[in-house]
Amino acid sequence: MNPAKNLNQKKIVILLPFILLCFSMFINQPALIGQEMFKPGKWIKLFNGKNLDGWAVKIAYHPLNENSRNTFRVENGILKARYDNYDSLRNEFGHIFYMHKFSSYRLRVAYRFTGELTPGSPEWDYRNSGIMIHSQSPESMEVNQEFPVSIEVQLLGGNGKEERTTANVCTPGTNIVINKKLITSHIINSTSKTYHGDQWVTVEVEVHGNKLVKHIIDGVTVLDYQNPQLDETDPNARKLLAKGQPLMLSDGYIALQAEGNPVEFRKVEIYILDK
Repeated sequence: MNPAKNLNQKKIVILLPFILLCFSMFINQPALIGQEMFKPGKWIKLFNGKNLDGWAVKIAYHPLNENSRNTFRVENGILKARYDNYDSLRNEFGHIFYMHKFSSYRLRVAYRFTGELTPGSPEWDYRNSGIMIHSQSPESMEVNQEFPVSIEVQLLGGNGKEERTTANVCTPGTNIVINKKLITSHIINSTSKTYHGDQWVTVEVEVHGNKLVKHIIDGVTVLDYQNPQLDETDPNARKLLAKGQPLMLSDGYIALQAEGNPVEFRKVEIYILDK
């Protein structure tokens, strides 16, 4: 046997554990970065102001990450949902998910409505969007599913005349508890004022796992509820339960909604709370 060759083989054997360790650290780097990034105690930007990195798009009747007609886009540092390439909405409601699950946190979102309602949209779509919390994953949604099973912090804009609260709660495939009573109504209004026109509005959502959720505007709690949970009568929720998801919702994904009216988001940031 060639002595030089034998020496090289011994070097490889000695270095092999080190090589495997480095490789393991490399393939697990995203998880390590995620754990480091989402430590409690600081505000973290989920939207970087440049692109849609870290986000996944799911538009009803389209496969995951098919951003049909460039619905979601970033322009001038703003995350926008736009419908200039649509001739009709056809119930193609869209959601853009941040691809990390959260449980206890404070979320801050600055939004505004612009433009006109897309042709073919229901009347209730006027200046209507939402922040989905404790949501199912986009991968688990059916192709034709219009809304993810989640708790929706409903965002609404005024028409310049009537009063219309924002930071309401909607419950697609879910239920909540208020004052120890199970609420099965789909929408519960907040006590917020009405925000007319194209002004920016900042909403904060404070989430404590399954215990408590607060909707906050200008430092004032406009709605709170407890025990978000799956609705056992809802077909999409039943599919999740059949796959082993617990009835009570303690964590999930965060998504921003596109329902037919152009909407913009200039700030999406999170503050992780100690459990």
